[in-house]
Amino acid sequence: MTRFGYYSFRGQDALFFAISVSSKSVTLYGRATMPDAMPQAQTLTDRLDPARAAALHATLGRPGPAPQAGDPLPPFWHQIYFWDPQPPGALGPDGHPRTGTGLIPDLGLPQRMWAGGRLSFHAPLILGVTAEKTTTVEAVTEKTGRTGRLGFVTLHHAIRQGGVLRVTERQDLVYREPPGDRTPIAPPMARADETDAQEVRFTPTLLFRYSALTFNGHRIHYDADYARGTEGYPGLVVHGPLLAQHLIHLAEARLGCLKSFDFRATAALTVQESATLCWQSDRTLWVRAPDGRQCMTATAG
Repeated sequence: MTRFGYYSFRGQDALFFAISVSSKSVTLYGRATMPDAMPQAQTLTDRLDPARAAALHATLGRPGPAPQAGDPLPPFWHQIYFWDPQPPGALGPDGHPRTGTGLIPDLGLPQRMWAGGRLSFHAPLILGVTAEKTTTVEAVTEKTGRTGRLGFVTLHHAIRQGGVLRVTERQDLVYREPPGDRTPIAPPMARADETDAQEVRFTPTLLFRYSALTFNGHRIHYDADYARGTEGYPGLVVHGPLLAQHLIHLAEARLGCLKSFDFRATAALTVQESATLCWQSDRTLWVRAPDGRQCMTATAG
């Protein structure tokens, strides 16, 4: 079930906003004018089907029995719920819903990446019980960086169950120019001072199954020709949230129940590469590619 809401400002459908301008960036908190009263809040409801959690449990190769109805949902597994299916005509060429028709404005930048997130786990979500996720646009930023023009969108998600706030999440998305219009830069190199590490490998089948469970149509995860020819990657790209999920499992094994988790993607990892999940006793984590580049950093609390 989907509901849209609007914020009203002086009798018009618009977000309360602020703007700051420098020679390099323009930042909008919300949008000052909303063409055709574009929605600024979306609410989705979902009965957290245990069968879907069991499918993710199998996809990730987790040990032990899958969680059942009445069990707490493991942290960040809410990504496989609250689908918002769109018909083929509403999709862009990358497989995502077209921007400019829903919450996310059209910034004229075609290439999307999930740049990171900040999560707070207030109380567990319970499988088999209906929950509600409300999403709002928190910020829209445009700037020119070393690689060219960039657009940043921050979404705020609040997930409630039984009237109780269970999870809050700030999701950072980045929109970029096509590869031919960008200036390539070297990715950062990862630390090598971890106190614990695990190696994980990915397959096209795993990426396809994770895309299906999260209802993520982005073609870079399952269409190798598109990933190489259109978006300029050397192969199928491992989902950023899938890497984050592995780091969350690693943090849980060290800390027990998590209260917070922040992560930032810094370079793409492709399916033919292994990933080293790194843990340091100061509660920092990162993902290191075989060539030493840093693909993600995180902090657990």
